[in-house]
Amino acid sequence: MILKSQKNICSESAGCIDEVNNIPKKILFVCTGNMDRSPTAENLLSGREDFEVMSAGTWIHARRRISESILEWADQIFVMEREHKDVILRLKPEVEDKITVLDIPDNYRRDGLDLIEMLKTKLSKHLDIRW
Repeated sequence: MILKSQKNICSESAGCIDEVNNIPKKILFVCTGNMDRSPTAENLLSGREDFEVMSAGTWIHARRRISESILEWADQIFVMEREHKDVILRLKPEVEDKITVLDIPDNYRRDGLDLIEMLKTKLSKHLDIRW
């Protein structure tokens, strides 16, 4: 299945690439501390040619904290919980259309198999990729 939009071309096996410039889609994953959920999601897509990925946290002591420049960089932002979206919108309301809430609670360990399976299931619905 091929999905075309004005800017991106997406396929189930390859993900999304800018049709004109062959540029990978920039994906940002956000959780609270950038310690478990968002780095696990980042690891799932790292190394794929069709995505550039980064993760960040909303907490002041996050390993990498969200910033306006990171939010501007991203083509698509996946947040683990609704509260992460709220924090982002207070910082930069104009990115609202880029944000998808995954509804993954903060009770998973980094790179845990149950977290990985949940992320794969949820991300497959939004990125049209196969694992």
